[in-house]
Amino acid sequence: QVQLVESGGGLVQAGGSLRLSCAASGRTFSGYHMGWFRQAPGKERECVAVISSTGGSTSVAHSVKGRFTISRDNAKSTVYLQMNSLKPEDTAIYYCAAGGSFTVVTRSYDYWGQGTQVSVSS
Repeated sequence: QVQLVESGGGLVQAGGSLRLSCAASGRTFSGYHMGWFRQAPGKERECVAVISSTGGSTSVAHSVKGRFTISRDNAKSTVYLQMNSLKPEDTAIYYCAAGGSFTVVTRSYDYWGQGTQVSVSS
């Protein structure tokens, strides 16, 4: 079992940057693959980025490629999402998740945080 808590969201103007953090507690963090997902009002939840348990493999969605970077620090039991060149369409609630597979499929993740709001104004 693992508990996840996101932080770092807020309101920022287009072109700005934010760094989201997800702190984990409970079971061994280094044993889980991690993902960042987002959900805008009236939209389905979508995968933004994923990272393998060791940090050796990452993948980001085409819509954020070149702008967002996922990373993790297993010693601190924390996963990060660096968000640069933010656009209004990035506005959503951002969630981190943990699971046993390296995948972008939402239903494959077993544990979820409560989410943090990211709002980008034009």
